[in-house]
Amino acid sequence: MTQPAPSVPRQKTFEHHTIYPIPVHERHGRVSDLFTVWFSANMTLLTVVTGALAPVVFGLSLVWSVLAIVLGNMAGAVFMALHAAQGPQLGVPQMVQSRGQFGLYGSVPVIVLVILMYMGFAASNCVVGGEALTHVVPALGRTGSIVLVAFLTLVPCAMGYRTIHLCSKVASWISAAAVLLALLCTLRSLSPGLLGNLHGSVAGFFGAFSVAALWQIAYAPYVSDSSRYLPPTQRAMRLAFGASYGGSVIGAVLPMILGSLLALQWPGLPVAAALADATGPLGGVILLVLALAIPLANAMSVYCGTLCSLTFVQTFRPAWHFGMPARLGTTVALLALALLMSLGMADDFLKAYTSFLDVLMAILVPWTAINLTDYYLLRHGEYDVAAFFAPDGGRYGRINVAAMVCYLIGVAVELPFLHISLYTGWAAHWMRNVDLSWLVSLTVTSLIYWLWMRRAASAQSLLHSGHAE
Repeated sequence: MTQPAPSVPRQKTFEHHTIYPIPVHERHGRVSDLFTVWFSANMTLLTVVTGALAPVVFGLSLVWSVLAIVLGNMAGAVFMALHAAQGPQLGVPQMVQSRGQFGLYGSVPVIVLVILMYMGFAASNCVVGGEALTHVVPALGRTGSIVLVAFLTLVPCAMGYRTIHLCSKVASWISAAAVLLALLCTLRSLSPGLLGNLHGSVAGFFGAFSVAALWQIAYAPYVSDSSRYLPPTQRAMRLAFGASYGGSVIGAVLPMILGSLLALQWPGLPVAAALADATGPLGGVILLVLALAIPLANAMSVYCGTLCSLTFVQTFRPAWHFGMPARLGTTVALLALALLMSLGMADDFLKAYTSFLDVLMAILVPWTAINLTDYYLLRHGEYDVAAFFAPDGGRYGRINVAAMVCYLIGVAVELPFLHISLYTGWAAHWMRNVDLSWLVSLTVTSLIYWLWMRRAASAQSLLHSGHAE
């Protein structure tokens, strides 16, 4: 006799889950949803602006800009996509899972840094979206346009996970059409000399390569938040990597190449103005589409920032249970903070945004190295999820000294190799300002953490065997 199919719970308009494990019977969605989420998240004007950094900040020609963008995104997305399997496996937000490596209180400094990262991206998106809207509808003014972008961000962010995924499917097609049309218009008016020009430097190439890689690595704290509702099947966990990787790389490369083209073909013009000139009569429509796509990408940052903020508070108030009202209240507060930040950085955006990316690299790379080493090489995805919420940290304790020390070492080893606007390390200076700090940190942090934890596990095993005798 055929057994009846299990009932699927009715989906609520507003998401009611927050930082706690998603019950298996409420898991839903397909792995392909991750492709559209990460594709649409990258199809924004902020990505176009990031691509413009290759010629504007790093002095690269078109050929070298495109090569640095493609290779950087492909390299960085490996680490970003490796986090995707953690969502279906554990069913909790990414920074909750970090308690498994750093301990209950040990994860707090990283959580605070990641919240600041979310707010930085949200503020940057508001500035870029506001500039585009001002170009299309001058009557709004810069401040009014920025406020409108922030307000539009509130809708998908407040409604939550399901709405963000649904909007991503629609936005993927519309934004892709706008970017491809803009690329076609820009290529048609491309100066022939740009293709034959190969100016640039090794330092500039690695600088642009690192920015593209960092763009992808910066998504690492987001990834489990967007995949934690998927069913915990081996197939979902296996395919989550490819869906996230493909969506994020393709979604980032196309608008970044557009940004480089615009910066080289229309030097000195803001990205919005250059895009309008390049696309002629269609410029207003394309700018409007890309500007209105920003609130969706912004919603991802504020949504993840909200989960991260609730995780921070729950660390010190474990008896409190955060539901939908807490999520909505925190969402409004963080969005207001991002709005204030965006109004403050609007006057000198490119400089502020570049400095923001510089700092982001130093703080995120050692965290992702520790997280991925622990998940894939040491624990093989096996965690006690209930212990993440224990008042004493459960089996992971309050502070994992190994993870904390390794994180600090990971930041310290970056310093000699850093080449940023505020500081150049001695090794970077010796290598003619080539910045390899993130590669050094990934390698050193992963190796030291793996060796330290393996040695600790061996000592623990010997201790247990001694007690048994």
